[in-house]
Amino acid sequence: MDKSDVRYGNYIQILKEELLPAMGCTEPIAIAYAAAKAAEVLGVRPERMLVEVSGNIIKNVKSVVVPHTGGLRGIQAAAAAGAVAGDASAKLEVISNVSREQIDEMTDYLASTEIEVRHVDNGHIFDIAITASAGANETCVRIVDFHTNIVLVRRNGEVLFEREIANVASAGALTDRECLTIEGIVDFANSVDTEDVQETLDRQISYNMAIAEEGLRGNYGANIGSVLLARHPDDITYRMRAYAAAASDARMNGCELPVVINSGSGNQGITSSVPVIVYARCNNKSHKELLRALTVSNLVTIHLKTGIGRLSAYCGAVSAGCGAGAGIAYLQGCDFEGIAHTVVNAIAIDSGIVCDGAKASCAAKIASAVDAGLMGVAMYNQGDQFFGGDGIVKDGVENTIRTIGELARRGMKQTDEEIIRLMLED
Repeated sequence: MDKSDVRYGNYIQILKEELLPAMGCTEPIAIAYAAAKAAEVLGVRPERMLVEVSGNIIKNVKSVVVPHTGGLRGIQAAAAAGAVAGDASAKLEVISNVSREQIDEMTDYLASTEIEVRHVDNGHIFDIAITASAGANETCVRIVDFHTNIVLVRRNGEVLFEREIANVASAGALTDRECLTIEGIVDFANSVDTEDVQETLDRQISYNMAIAEEGLRGNYGANIGSVLLARHPDDITYRMRAYAAAASDARMNGCELPVVINSGSGNQGITSSVPVIVYARCNNKSHKELLRALTVSNLVTIHLKTGIGRLSAYCGAVSAGCGAGAGIAYLQGCDFEGIAHTVVNAIAIDSGIVCDGAKASCAAKIASAVDAGLMGVAMYNQGDQFFGGDGIVKDGVENTIRTIGELARRGMKQTDEEIIRLMLED
């Protein structure tokens, strides 16, 4: 792919838009970001807050520890963290710099401040609106469709900022993802000047491996990473799964290290990168080879997630596991055909894992998704594959990817609603 090809610039921009640093699970952090922005516009610490959120936000905030809060969980904790200690200019790192005194203030604030949470359905899977008030003054901040997409800022009834919600891509919020194809991704990875992606990908390598190593050192959640590594410490397939799972172990359970996300999710950022990094290092691949492979893994993940949507009943780790498999296939010398077969094989193996919110068991799902990606590569290398007509597999990788998008977005909509209902039961 030549630099003059419009896709070249688009692919670089897509990586920059999606591979962002974030502190903690991104849904509670988005709530903290909205609360910090509301407090900033209000000009004082809110005396009351109303937090209105869609079901998928409730699902993904309910069970994870919000970092830099002293172990607090849930929507009220995330909102309090943003109001007390948030820096809205830092976006998804909104609570990355919090003092011990501020953590104590959060606890007092939660005990003394009315923070009402309402489940709303305004037709958007991703929807957060925070109304903050102090005295006679009131502000409202609303985020829709993705974690930093503020669509409304209002103070005392006056609209200070408003963005069209209907199509964030056409409104210029994101680069159009229609240019992504598996063939185009492989072409781009082969030809990209690695300096054009190095800063973005080096940050992903640094952040995500640091939290993976911390996950293996510490005691986080169910310690899936440590369990895997203890079983077969010298087996690279276990090592890839263990490091990815360990990063999620830490992230879901309060580790105060940032990650670089993919498609709005830290777990997807971890899954699409860590196994590829571990494989490259164990096989003495050059840094440039690793950068090209990460280009493949990240863009494949983004391509799959574009059709599925940011939040869904379809576990995002499955898409990222496909991406990881594609990146490892690239490091093994596979061309477009091999990578396409790897993606289809991995999709066929693990599609159907449901997302029941962010929590400790995400690490185990990540291990399973990485294993599916690795099996997808191994199948291709042995001359085996799944064919069109095998269940939801279609002829051609792009047709299969479109089918998965339809399954997740439309077919699993009722499943998502039922998961949320069950999670909200007392």
